Amino acid sequence: MEKAWWKESVIYQIYPRSFCDSNGDGIGDLNGIRSKLDYLQKLGINVIWLSPIYKSPNDDNGYDISDYQDIMDDFGTMDDFDALLKEAHEHGIKIVMDLVVNHTSDEHKWFIESRSSKDNPKRDYYIWREPKDGKEPNNWGSCFSGSAWEYDEKTGMYYLHCFSKKQPDLNWDNEKVRDEVFNMMTWWCEKGIDGFRMDVISMISKVPGLPDGNKGDGALYGDLSNTTNGPRVHEYLKEMRKRVLSKYDLITVGECAGVTIEEAKKYANLHDSELNMVFQFEHTGLDYDERGKWTTKRFYLPDLKANLSKWQNELEGQAWNSLYWDNHDQPRIVSRLGDDSPLSAKCIATVLHMMKGTPYIYQGEELGMTNYPFKSIDECRDIEILNAHKELVGGGRMSEEDLLAGIRAKGRDNARTPMQWDDSSEAGFTSGKPWIGVNPNYKTINAKAELEDKNSVFYYYQKLIQLRRNSEWSDIIVYGTYQLLDKEDENIFAYTRQLGDRKILVVCNVSANEVQYKLDFEVEEKACLIRNYDNVDLEKEMRVPAWFAGVWEI
Repeated sequence: MEKAWWKESVIYQIYPRSFCDSNGDGIGDLNGIRSKLDYLQKLGINVIWLSPIYKSPNDDNGYDISDYQDIMDDFGTMDDFDALLKEAHEHGIKIVMDLVVNHTSDEHKWFIESRSSKDNPKRDYYIWREPKDGKEPNNWGSCFSGSAWEYDEKTGMYYLHCFSKKQPDLNWDNEKVRDEVFNMMTWWCEKGIDGFRMDVISMISKVPGLPDGNKGDGALYGDLSNTTNGPRVHEYLKEMRKRVLSKYDLITVGECAGVTIEEAKKYANLHDSELNMVFQFEHTGLDYDERGKWTTKRFYLPDLKANLSKWQNELEGQAWNSLYWDNHDQPRIVSRLGDDSPLSAKCIATVLHMMKGTPYIYQGEELGMTNYPFKSIDECRDIEILNAHKELVGGGRMSEEDLLAGIRAKGRDNARTPMQWDDSSEAGFTSGKPWIGVNPNYKTINAKAELEDKNSVFYYYQKLIQLRRNSEWSDIIVYGTYQLLDKEDENIFAYTRQLGDRKILVVCNVSANEVQYKLDFEVEEKACLIRNYDNVDLEKEMRVPAWFAGVWEI
């Protein structure tokens, strides 16, 4: 049991554009975040992950970076960042930056030079290819719809963009690109930041020759399987570790699309040769269907339990898990798996926070913020949604009504509506007009109301965090082994955590039904750590109300 501060941390993701606006322009900013550090300290988290705050033209809300060493005008100045970093540290909170280095903005100075001519010194900073039979170099489709290739009139060649056409992919095979990235990372580390969340880092090595992707039935384009977990990705991350990461006491997490258990053991091994942990996405696709994410399909609990348990068990002793339900790319879990109620928010939180790994809380999750009732595509801002509408509805492949239902269930904008601070105009997020609509339920779901209610979702999250970070059970919760119980049960998610001769039992009814639950072993309750109903005690055979969650030492 090798202890580390990042294993014992609880991380809070902030999407700056939607967190708190200090100057009334309708867009959240760094000074808005500074004004809420007391709130975050009260919640109990000890790390903030900031979604990108760098200079950007905002084609993909900051994930298209035009200058890695400057701050987006909407968010403030570098002086504002320095003040935030200093005050966060004074609150006992570390700051993790979002590192987006698979691609840049097409307005980055490197790309402006690269596209200027075929013989420019920075031409090879990006991935350029000649046309093939007068068309795109291969069949790859962008993650944001359409081809992954954009034709450039000036030089008569195509450049690769796995995301928006304004997000050209960097060529990591070029040593000079790696030098640029590592120097930039060092600059931020010297400034005093505490780690990096690495955007789509599993995509930095492409298969040589860029062969066509797999094309499913009816698909317009081939997939991007030849861009993920490529042949040199581990080489590049080991180089990053040697040249930058090993020189500082950092937390590192890689967003790894398409990662398998075996790959995760390489990325997040406990020997610190690459990263501390990865984000994997298997569980987030379990409620997709033939329409992909644009569906109202719900999770089937046995499938969800099997997947989360696989990652718990197969990384045991070899690599570290990151635990999350929500982030800026996912809909709200209380709507997706729950029924929008505070009870279901508490239940679902318990399932996650008692597992082994480092938990991530996305802004507003601790309040039970829900999905937004989108009635029109005009209410949406996300490039992925807008492109899907153009391709699916515009192309006659899906009705407007069906796509809107899918957006309400799974769209990324559900996570991006403003943080609900109080019941005043625009939920206290801004004194102006917000860049995206505030959820109309802010009158009842908001931080002010929950801070005044000791039974709120906020205080339940606070207790979950205290149990992990500062209680007599912390070591079991952080370092204990995991064992799933009753894997086929369609309502109950139950498991144990054990460290030495101490054991805790977690029982959660992830459904709106009251059920009878029978344990297949004798239990003796030594202590109740947390529960969301006062009148339910641990018994071998027990009545478990809807959305019940309980944790006991046994």
